[in-house]
Amino acid sequence: MIAGEHKGWMGMAPLFDPEEGTTILEPPGNGKGNWIGAPGVIYDDDEGKFYIYYRRRKPRGDGADRGYECGISESSDGVTFNEIWTASKDLFGSISVERGALVKTLDGKYRLYLGYVAPEDGKWKIDMVEADSPAKLDPKTRKLILAPENCGVEGVKDPYILIVGGKYYMLVSYAPSPVKMTDGLHDSADVFNTGKTSSNTGLALSSDGINFTWMGDVLSPPGSGWNAYAARVTCALYVAPIFNIFYDGGADVGENYEEKTGLAITFDLMKYHHVTEKAPLLVSPHASGSLRYMDVVRLNEDIYYYYEYARPDGSHELRMNKVKADV
Repeated sequence: MIAGEHKGWMGMAPLFDPEEGTTILEPPGNGKGNWIGAPGVIYDDDEGKFYIYYRRRKPRGDGADRGYECGISESSDGVTFNEIWTASKDLFGSISVERGALVKTLDGKYRLYLGYVAPEDGKWKIDMVEADSPAKLDPKTRKLILAPENCGVEGVKDPYILIVGGKYYMLVSYAPSPVKMTDGLHDSADVFNTGKTSSNTGLALSSDGINFTWMGDVLSPPGSGWNAYAARVTCALYVAPIFNIFYDGGADVGENYEEKTGLAITFDLMKYHHVTEKAPLLVSPHASGSLRYMDVVRLNEDIYYYYEYARPDGSHELRMNKVKADV
């Protein structure tokens, strides 16, 4: 029997207290704009290891600023990690790197799908690199997977990938084109921070994880309330018969870098429904309250949540909570 079934409760994800979380990785400095996070996590059954992707970020104007480096660490217990790979934004020819989706393919290859700012036009795009192990990923071999001009939007970033029934579902943050286009939309190399668009979630589908078809919007900000400006899907946890969809929300462009976590649900990964309509589901008690970019791994009876978490000084750390599954 599913826990809570006698009460008529179905498909609900067990949650956690963020204040009781364990710090996995420290930010590169103190104060606002110093972040480590945007995790993408997998558990490799063949290797018996957790692999976690993340990016490091410094404030604008602080030397190697913005998303200046990404890394991958491995762990046997999901708590203590050892870094095995790093790559600077320069290796991707980028102004800034952001969240990446680490995936083990159906044929045993490792892929990293990475959101980055393309220097030629200042637009967010998604590339992919592939290797036999996460430590061997080579940015020089990257190939373009999704570009905004092929989707009819202004930017695509922060991929999250599920392989369901052999099909690759890639959920991405995208910036819709404004009703009235204006010059200079990409001058800052971050259209999401202009206030002239919003942060929505779209879906792209593929049979091979390389050639994707853009399916369009699946989760939009409602236009008012705590998540009026942003609804960026970050991960999914399947608790039959429902996919619990965690997403980053923000009230306006001023919260673009300090989002909180909300919840939506879907039965088919095509049609989504907001659950947390009045307030976020999870926040940090510190500084901006930001708790964002959550990812989740379910391993046997345990669920591991990884997320970016605001500290008292305004920096963000990478944190983890482990809870028992209800089934």
